[in-house]
Amino acid sequence: MLTGFPCPGCGITKSIVYFYDGNLYKSLLHHLFGPFVVIISIFFLMKFMIELKTKKVYLNFSYTKRKKIAYTIATILVAYHIIRIAFFIKNNSLNTIIKESIWQ
Repeated sequence: MLTGFPCPGCGITKSIVYFYDGNLYKSLLHHLFGPFVVIISIFFLMKFMIELKTKKVYLNFSYTKRKKIAYTIATILVAYHIIRIAFFIKNNSLNTIIKESIWQ
């Protein structure tokens, strides 16, 4: 709301809701990572349940490996957000962007 530009997470909740409804096209249209958040959440939930049942730890990555994964995901999210901002600027006038901000 401060700038009038969408935040990196804008649309992810609506994307998840459309994914639950079975509308993959609308889900990806609102936010590319919505379906992936659901899939990864289900994967880790299942992983933790299996770990509790078997009392074994699976996919135990080293600190360095976890750090590389986190940086990779962050880089992909930043690149996706830059592309979203570029399309947002292309499709909206400066007056529209300012109107959506708190500076109207």
